[in-house]
Amino acid sequence: MADSWATPSGGPGQRTDGPGQRAGGPGQRAGGSGHRADAGERAAEPGQRAGGPAGPGAHPGGSAGPGTDLHLDLPRGGGTGVRGALIRALRDAVRGGRLAPGTRLPSSRSLAADLGIARNTVADAYGELVAEGWLTARQGSGTRVARRVVPPEPAPPRTPPPAAVAAARPTYDLRPGQPDVSAFPRSAWLSAARRALTAAPNDAFGYGHPAGRPELRRVLADYLARARGVRAAPERIVVCAGVVQGLALLSRVRARAGHREVGVESYGLDVHWNVMRGAGLRTVPLPVDQQGARTAELDRSAGLRTVLLTPAHQFPTGVSLHPDRRAAVVDWASRVGGLVLEDDYDGEFRYDRQPVGALQGLDPEHVVYLGTASKSLAPALRLAWMVVPDHLMDDLLAVKGTGEWQSGALDQLTLAEFIDSGAYDRHVRGMRMRYRRRRDQLVAALAERAPRVRVTGIAAGLHAVLQLPPGTERSVVQGAAWQGLALEGLSRYRYQEQGEPDEPGPGPDARPDALVFAYGAPPDHAFTGALEALCRVLP
Repeated sequence: MADSWATPSGGPGQRTDGPGQRAGGPGQRAGGSGHRADAGERAAEPGQRAGGPAGPGAHPGGSAGPGTDLHLDLPRGGGTGVRGALIRALRDAVRGGRLAPGTRLPSSRSLAADLGIARNTVADAYGELVAEGWLTARQGSGTRVARRVVPPEPAPPRTPPPAAVAAARPTYDLRPGQPDVSAFPRSAWLSAARRALTAAPNDAFGYGHPAGRPELRRVLADYLARARGVRAAPERIVVCAGVVQGLALLSRVRARAGHREVGVESYGLDVHWNVMRGAGLRTVPLPVDQQGARTAELDRSAGLRTVLLTPAHQFPTGVSLHPDRRAAVVDWASRVGGLVLEDDYDGEFRYDRQPVGALQGLDPEHVVYLGTASKSLAPALRLAWMVVPDHLMDDLLAVKGTGEWQSGALDQLTLAEFIDSGAYDRHVRGMRMRYRRRRDQLVAALAERAPRVRVTGIAAGLHAVLQLPPGTERSVVQGAAWQGLALEGLSRYRYQEQGEPDEPGPGPDARPDALVFAYGAPPDHAFTGALEALCRVLP
């Protein structure tokens, strides 16, 4: 419990020190802790009371006014906590504005007498607050409140009401971009991490090379050649913290080389477009149809020398780039000295036929291959890789070496061990079967409950496109939100210039209404409920 002490001036007949207590203690200087008792201050002038001004009644310039008291909250009965309580009380008085900048405080002797505590305690408190910058002490001027702006107390964080929190958290998150993270192979990953850490060389605990750990690059070269048809030596692989980071690095390299434009698919991820724009590149959209991006239109922009594609499984429409267009884009890059950025974000997951091999295998000198563990394992790993043409490696590593672009070496070593042991292949095969079962459940449920809805883009990947009747996309997305479903319409991924509003298109042929349904994200136990909720909102 605390008492509120008002410090009246030392009036006639009042002792300077507390009853039976000497101001400084036997054989000890009054100030304590290297701070003189008054730090050059003098006691109140004759006829002036000891207490400094505390608001109204103060004389101009902050000098003490007659009869002014200093109100402080201190614990009852003194004790070892008095010094800290005095420091806190003085800080609060300054912070709250009760002690204005420039206000002269009572001398340590006077304040100690008024509060009934040891003079050393007051002197120590003054000394600490001087060191912290709350007070100043100068010869002949006494101890005063420092003349500085004291920031107000920070407002407490605003806590949204529980209903708002519940409304913001969907029951089923069916937005694309993540796998079923509940299926992450924790035990196998932990075993791989233990083996990798045991065998790690000492240099693995240093800052590392911008290209990444050689162990992972060597294993990736073998895996990508075997599983994706990529032609790569370990020396041409660069490890990065996600495909977005890889695109940011490549965009900087292209901008430094004088390139100012990059072609992008007319449906895709705005985060990719924005990161390239942030590097100074202007994005040029390529229309997408049932055969993928119209690569023939690359020649329409005379200055275009770079293009970003998702050829194996176009995001989000789900189509594969037609073989003729694959050949055409490689021929274009070779003819104009261009560069194709191949985003192979979910190339391992194809269900109805053999996976489409990487475009990079057709021309390794004009295609940069980008792959990631975010879809096959988990986004939290922040591990991706680029297979880079020889002529770009020096420039790319020069940019990557300029900042904190590195991925954790221990996670790289663990992934290398995870792949090398065969655990990665086993995990991917298991997840491929799991996702295929969910896709089949989706197709069967729609055939029974929503026959007007056509499903496309289902041969591969972790999502499907649900074609809706014209004019219904927005209302279905809103209805899904009421059912606790987080869903995205196809229009969410339509190309837009920066700042361009998302307005309805001129007709259903130009801008079809559809949903992008990510069947990969929900865990198994929640998928049936998600399908039920979906079918309730479909037309």
